[in-house]
Amino acid sequence: MLVDRKMLAGGIALLVSGMALVTILGGMTPAGYVGMTDDEIAQLRTAQQENKDYLNLSGILIAVGFLLVLISFGARRRGGTKKVEKKAKV
Repeated sequence: MLVDRKMLAGGIALLVSGMALVTILGGMTPAGYVGMTDDEIAQLRTAQQENKDYLNLSGILIAVGFLLVLISFGARRRGGTKKVEKKAKV
């Protein structure tokens, strides 16, 4: 078998969940309005920074999922190989 199915499934699950988070968080970007007080501006900046951090984490999730998908194509089970010890000639 050329593909490790468990790693492929895990990678695809990470990709899908990461992309879903990006689309959800992209639509929930906090926005300000004219005439905000200083306290509201501070809360807005905090919310924007949290949103940016969550987007970075979901990007990392996508990257790890993509890496697992790539590794799954190169990972082969080598259960049939056995160690062969060669005796030294004296």
